Formats: sequence, structure tokens, C-alpha cells
Amino acid sequence: MSKQNEPNGVSRRNFIQAGAAAAVGSFFIVPRHVLGKGYRAPSDKLNIAGVGVAGKGSSDVNNAWNKGTENMVALCDVDWNYAKGTFEKHPNAKKYKDFRRMFDEMGKDIDAVTVSTTDHQHAVIAMAAMQLGKHVYVQKPLTHDIYEARMLTEAARKYKVVTQMGNQGASSPGQQQMVDWFKKGLIGTVKEVQVWTNRPVWPQGIPVPTGKQPVPDTLDWDLWVGTADWVDYNPAWHPFKWRGWWNFGTGALGDMGCHLIDSPFRVLGLGYPTEVECSVGQVFIKDWTAEFIPEGCPPSSRVELKFPATKQNNAEVKMIWHDGGLRPFHPDLVPADDPIGDDDSSNGVLMIGDKGVMMCGTYGRVPKLYLKGGKKVEMEPNSFNTKYTPMPEYGHHVAWTDACKAGFNSAEHKALTSTFDYSGPLTETVIMGNLAIRSYGLRQPTADGKGFTYPGRKKMKWDGKNMKVTNFDEANQFVKRKYRGDWKLM
Repeated sequence: MSKQNEPNGVSRRNFIQAGAAAAVGSFFIVPRHVLGKGYRAPSDKLNIAGVGVAGKGSSDVNNAWNKGTENMVALCDVDWNYAKGTFEKHPNAKKYKDFRRMFDEMGKDIDAVTVSTTDHQHAVIAMAAMQLGKHVYVQKPLTHDIYEARMLTEAARKYKVVTQMGNQGASSPGQQQMVDWFKKGLIGTVKEVQVWTNRPVWPQGIPVPTGKQPVPDTLDWDLWVGTADWVDYNPAWHPFKWRGWWNFGTGALGDMGCHLIDSPFRVLGLGYPTEVECSVGQVFIKDWTAEFIPEGCPPSSRVELKFPATKQNNAEVKMIWHDGGLRPFHPDLVPADDPIGDDDSSNGVLMIGDKGVMMCGTYGRVPKLYLKGGKKVEMEPNSFNTKYTPMPEYGHHVAWTDACKAGFNSAEHKALTSTFDYSGPLTETVIMGNLAIRSYGLRQPTADGKGFTYPGRKKMKWDGKNMKVTNFDEANQFVKRKYRGDWKLM
């Protein structure tokens, strides 16, 4: 498709569909409808690049490529051994380690970019792509910190690009079913929401890894560290185990919050929270003394967020998040032998209204209602299905590629379930919980020098519009982090 990056965002496909024909020598690019039903013209294919193409990045690339419906023209990963399987699946895509070099060399040939790296690199890569007029699909959480999420949200509007965050449950029929149930008033007004996950399933709440080890030949460690503070290579960081360290990841809340909090955020029309408070599991590391490790995420946490009333839900909402295997107890309306959330109760959401309880599992799965009077309501098979529903991950990627081809102002773009206009504020809310968790570990020596006080262990007041904690300034250091070296969010 090789979109030309005009300010108005007009793609080659739109230009052709408007009735114009482009001639190069004796060749014409001919619209699909002229060639016949079922034929896909080359101009209808997106040229996609993937950045971070191992692990979850592999499925993101393959789902967007959609069995060859689109062109995969470039693949970028700092670890070529880890990404080997994706490289082999797309042998014609040019390989890179540095996304900046890829954009320099192939910028004119790329229409859209998937970003599935470690959390701390999402923002700089997505921003660089959008500034070049490229549409972006970015894995959850959208960013590592609140400031980055706000900047990407504003940039998507400025550069008029099509965006989607990788919380694929946003496109599931279960989410649509819950929105419909709530609009019908079946559970009434909601004042309490419970959300929980069994994560972490990676090392978390452990002492900081030490020791310098040889860097594998296939890995560019400097690029992997990227915007983060420098650490020497250690397999305790990469691959995957980075999630439990604030330098690179966002812990259990960052990993699963954008999936699970998405349901009440969408159903109740929530915006920025106004208050946050937390408690965390601590680690006994020596002499039976509980220590909070500031560099790492805790083994478990409980976070309470308060939201103002909305048009959809005319009441303040208290949302309680649990991780590390902690979960809420059964509400009175839910029978003792019924699971809550997922079928094994390991992850889930409870929205507790004055007429009943609505629940679901991860990605909006198995939605149910338990109403006063003893009635139980479950989702009817095949209700709210769309043309994308049979596709992997509810067609979350393919809906995005279709919207990329239709353009920024199209109905397809407006129909996307997790554009940055939605997923940016959702991500800010999720990371607001992490701001409280990180502040919980801030400590100051006592006057006698024999101990410490922990001033961050309080309820924090949050000014969402201005991205600021108003009653504990020291916590604001976590709103926007400092990048290493020459890295910048332009």
C-alpha cells in the first residue's frame, strides 16, 4: 500500500476509490471492484513493520499479517535468536535490530507498525512511527508511565493516524454484552468494582539480580536497555522476566490491568480517578525483617481507586484491584459453589450494583448476571458476534488493519474498540495504581537516625487533567521518568 504521508492522511487506496488512476509507464493500479469479486489489488494491501516480534510480538505480527492478506515488509527485534521463529515465518521481510535505522531506510515503504517490545520502549517507538505518519498497534500497557500515555494520545490526534492498543478483549462479544446489559439497567447503579489477577507468573518481589554476564552474540543489549537506566546484562532481566522490575516493566497491574480494568472502564464510562491508596506484600530477605524493594514490583498488592460519577453511572465508584493470587470473596448474590470471574476464579471482574452483580473473566469472557430475586443470566451463544469474531483475538488486529486502509476519519477507525483516545486514559488509570505502589516504598530516616518513616503510605489525591498528585509531591517523580542518554520522546 505504501501510503504517501500527506497531512490530510489520504491513502493510496482512498485516492483510487475516489476515482483517480495512477499511471507509471504503461501500468495502472486498478481498483479491486474493476478486477472482479474476490481479487485483492496490490493497492489494497498494507505494508506492515513489526518492532519486538518474539513472544507476544509474534502473534501480533502474524495476526496483523492475516495469512498474507497484508504485506509484512520489515521485522525489528534486538534479539535475533529470540525472534528467530518470526523471521523464519516471514523470510521476505527485511530484518533490523534498531527501529530507528528501519524507519530511516524503509520509512517510505511502511504504512503501519506493530509495537510489542518491553513496556519501557513502547512510547519512543510508537511516537517515532506516528511522527512519520504511520498507523500503530501497541501492546498493552500502552506505555510505561502516565506522561507517555498522555503524549501518545495527543500525538495520535495530531498526526491523524489509526491506533489500537493490544488489549484484545476490548473487541470480544462479552464486552459488548456487558455494555448492553448495563444500558438496560439490569444491575442498577454501581458503587463498587472488584478486579483481580493471579499474576505475577514471573519472578517478582525478589532481591535485585547482581553480576555481569556475557551478552549473547545475537542480542544488542544497549538497544534492549534503551530508555531505561543502565544495567549489565543478566538472564534475570531478559527474556520475559523484565516485567517485575520498574526499570523495564509495570508488574502484575500493568500486565493485566488493561485487560481486566477495561471492562468496568468501558461499561461504566469511567475517566481519570480522583484518589488512590494501596497496600503491598513485602519480602522477608534477612533477619526476619520485612523489606520493600524499590527497584522491583512487590509479590502482591491491593489498590483502591475512586472515580467520580459518570453519565452512564450516576454514582461514585470505588474500584479495588488485587494481584499476587489475592482475590475478593463471593458477593451475597453469587452462589457459594459458582466460580467468580474466570471458570477457575483466578482472574476476573465484579461490578456490584444496587439491583445485582455483573461479572466476567479475562478478556470479557463468560459474562454473567446475578440479580436480586435469585435470577442468573448468561450470555446467549453467538450474540454480539461480528465479522471479526471468528478471527484470532476477536479480530482485534484485523479491525485495525481495515481501519488503517479506510483512514483516520473513517467509520472503521471510529468503530475500533481501543484507539488511543480510549486506551490512553485507561492506561493512565492502570499506571496510577503503580504510582501508589511505588510511592509506598518511599522512605525517610527518622530524626534519631535509627529507623525510617514511609510518607507515601497514604491516600493520594490525583488531578488527572494535570497529571499530578496534589497531596504528596514526592510521588510525582513517577509520573514522568527520565530517559537514559540521548533518548527522547519527541
